[in-house]
Amino acid sequence: MEQRTPRIVVLGAGFGGLTFCQSFKHPGAEILLVDRQNHHLFQPLLYQVATAGLSAPEIAQPIRAIFHDRPEIQVRLGTVEDIHTATREVIVDGKPERYDYLVFALGGRTSYFGHPEWAEFAPGLKSLEDAHRIRREVLDAFERAENTDDEAERRRLMTLVVIGGGPTGVELAGALIELSRQVLRRDFRRIDPTQSRVILIEGSPRLLAQFPEELSQNARETLEKMGVEVRTETRVKDLQRGKVLLPDGTVIEAENILWAAGVSASALTAKLGAPLDRAGRVLVKPDLSLPDHPEVFVIGDACSIVDCDGQIVPGVSPAAIQEAKHVSRIILDELEGHPARPPFDYWDKGSMATIGRSAAVAKMGPIQFTGFLAWIAWLVVHLLFLVGFRNKVAVLWQWFYSYLTYRRGARILIRKV
Repeated sequence: MEQRTPRIVVLGAGFGGLTFCQSFKHPGAEILLVDRQNHHLFQPLLYQVATAGLSAPEIAQPIRAIFHDRPEIQVRLGTVEDIHTATREVIVDGKPERYDYLVFALGGRTSYFGHPEWAEFAPGLKSLEDAHRIRREVLDAFERAENTDDEAERRRLMTLVVIGGGPTGVELAGALIELSRQVLRRDFRRIDPTQSRVILIEGSPRLLAQFPEELSQNARETLEKMGVEVRTETRVKDLQRGKVLLPDGTVIEAENILWAAGVSASALTAKLGAPLDRAGRVLVKPDLSLPDHPEVFVIGDACSIVDCDGQIVPGVSPAAIQEAKHVSRIILDELEGHPARPPFDYWDKGSMATIGRSAAVAKMGPIQFTGFLAWIAWLVVHLLFLVGFRNKVAVLWQWFYSYLTYRRGARILIRKV
């Protein structure tokens, strides 16, 4: 009787899905990689596309190009509609795809904490489409401010609000204040972009809550020196078009409101039939598999796990990469007849966030550092993890150019027709 080739279906080409495919190499197995986009996106630099620091091709790489020399990997551009764990099938654009192993790595999505209607007024930052929308609307607001004679309208157009004081919010706020104060100030004649306002709103007592308190305080002080108005312990009561309403009755009028406050798992986690946490993440077993389906693994932002040391694994790219490698080893061992499944052990390599030109905060083990040294470390780490030699060179050149000239080369405004 002819033995069937083991088939592994990987959902998502983010850090987790991509790493799994790169690390899993078995001569007797085939992989189907499914994603709605044809590219792998380096999300940590997405905010730089949104603020005109980089262009899209510099932080994205076509999936087929990445695996051009791996004939056992089939790439499928499509949307996952359903998952049937009982029959081991995934429905992609109406077509069933069988699997022997399933690696669910669809990542997260923007969460508006029960207010999905806010998405219309405050875009999140999860995709290139989001980044292009933000860049278009921010640049367009300054163009409109240049052309209006209404001073109140001009102030509103030149006010930007970022909601959420995590790494994305801090990086966005820093990049926006630099864009307006350092870059755009030389581009206009009738307005003074240095008079624009960037307001960062955070509901908790401090920014960067996952960092040590002294690093959080340093980030706040640096942002405020740059000109950002930081408001902690401030929650949003409501959002309307061009308005942020606060519980004390304050109304902030701003043309651009950006959401960086929450992340939840992909809605497709509900299709797995497993227990979920409040953010929709799957409560997986210690080996990252489903409780009742050992052939299904969930990694990255879609899973909730406490590792073998009792450490809550954060939803960050280094964790997704480590989880992908762990699952790859498990499946490889099982295909080789060694079914032992060790629990996942997370190695926390540290955290870092950039604030602006020559400014960042970083924690690596017991070592904490800020300022220029942390910024250099941030640059090096991000260059190392970028996919593709061309992208590394292009990004390094853009950073060098921007550092020397205080200019950004991706300020092209493409309006919707």
